Amino acid sequence: MELLFLIDAARLASARSVTAVMPYFVYGKGDKKDEPRVSIRGRVVADALQIAGAQRVLTMDLLSAQMQGFFHVPVDNLYALPVFAAEVERLVTEGTIERPVIVAPDAGAAKRARDLMVRLAGVDAGIALGEKVRPTHDETSEVTAVLGEVRGRDTVVVDDVVFTGGTLCNLAEWLARAGARSVRAVVTHALLTGDAVARIEASPFTQVLVTDTVPLPPGAAASRCIRQVSVAPLFGEAIRSIFEETSISRLFE
Repeated sequence: MELLFLIDAARLASARSVTAVMPYFVYGKGDKKDEPRVSIRGRVVADALQIAGAQRVLTMDLLSAQMQGFFHVPVDNLYALPVFAAEVERLVTEGTIERPVIVAPDAGAAKRARDLMVRLAGVDAGIALGEKVRPTHDETSEVTAVLGEVRGRDTVVVDDVVFTGGTLCNLAEWLARAGARSVRAVVTHALLTGDAVARIEASPFTQVLVTDTVPLPPGAAASRCIRQVSVAPLFGEAIRSIFEETSISRLFE
């Protein structure tokens, strides 16, 4: 609501242009009507931003890329993968991990996992896929299988958001039982609701790397395995390109 008020105030003050910068797009999981009488919440947020006067939206790792179709204004959806790829390459160079396997928690994350693997140029990396089911109508999910060879390999789970950490930790336990030498994760949006921090601390994870698209909750900063990296330079470059009216495409390469 504060963002909507700020956009409206800027418009009423005769701003030449108004760009809404939303590192984490709220209600992004509400991108479809998957059962009767439910709201498509992501579309409602998109409508509200445009009605308030936003002429452009800058965000990162939308939970579903098709949400850009809810807008009639330009949407720049930045990727955190370049930052994560640099961190994984650093670990390989240091000798901390060898021949990593990039793991997607479900089929929806398979493209993100493959993109990360492709970015690891010169690294002997593999890929694996988790099978995730939602037995109830809430956000609770569980991993029932992992497709791919992870025994004796250093695994890196890649995902866009972590809420309670249930799925992530469930997958970590699967990988550990399957013989993975180490289990790490790279996650863009660290909401870490409920007892997520304690759950991750008690899991087989060696490290969970997250970005600063949202503030870490109390306790997460002191966690033994949760580490935050900044994507502010990416947003800074994007904002500069937008207002200098230069190409922003290089940030998606």
